[in-house]
Amino acid sequence: MKAEFRGPCHPSIFTKPDKLAKFASSAALRSLVFPQETSTSYVEMIPLKSMDLQAFTLCMRVATELKGKREVILFAYRTQEIDELNVWRELDGRLSLYMSGEGVLFELPQLGGLETHLCVSWDSISGATTFFLDGKKSLTKIYRKYHTVRPGGKIIIGQDADNYVGGFDAKQSFVGEISDINMWDFVLPEKTVRDVFVGKRVVRGEVLDWESAELKMHGNVQVMENEM
Repeated sequence: MKAEFRGPCHPSIFTKPDKLAKFASSAALRSLVFPQETSTSYVEMIPLKSMDLQAFTLCMRVATELKGKREVILFAYRTQEIDELNVWRELDGRLSLYMSGEGVLFELPQLGGLETHLCVSWDSISGATTFFLDGKKSLTKIYRKYHTVRPGGKIIIGQDADNYVGGFDAKQSFVGEISDINMWDFVLPEKTVRDVFVGKRVVRGEVLDWESAELKMHGNVQVMENEM
């Protein structure tokens, strides 16, 4: 669901560049395969800290052969009240970020069967929002200045919840392979995003760290262990 709206909040801090102490390779040893369109298959990903966010960078590796006029949910975080933070592939193939209401859409190269490294970053103070595909930066758009992502929800991979962990629509479900889902509570520098893409050692995601993430599986989702 994409139509709800919540008024702005006023944060004070958006970047934490001093947090470059805990390092890890971004290379993913496991991936999630969603083999078919369903309204029952999803993975709940447990964050390492509160989702009370005034800035973030979210990255993942994704491949899907879904084509045509079809929405595809790539990442969903919902509280009891609202979709707080969703990333979509739109009906027309554009990529989008939605936070508690209307979204911001980007005209970018299409996702496909070859793995794409996808990141999106957002900063509350400036509203600066940027996508990265395979380390290449999009233009910057201004979106949801002074907003705050609220804590207390659930992160769902594979489905969009129209209510709290429910109300799934098979025609919006993810079909394909997804891995290396990491999230930082600040805006990563452009060079660091490129380093993540090529698998260099980078600061661990403080909100989501794929290497240590707790995953709760539901339905027909296969975990693949990939040799490096």
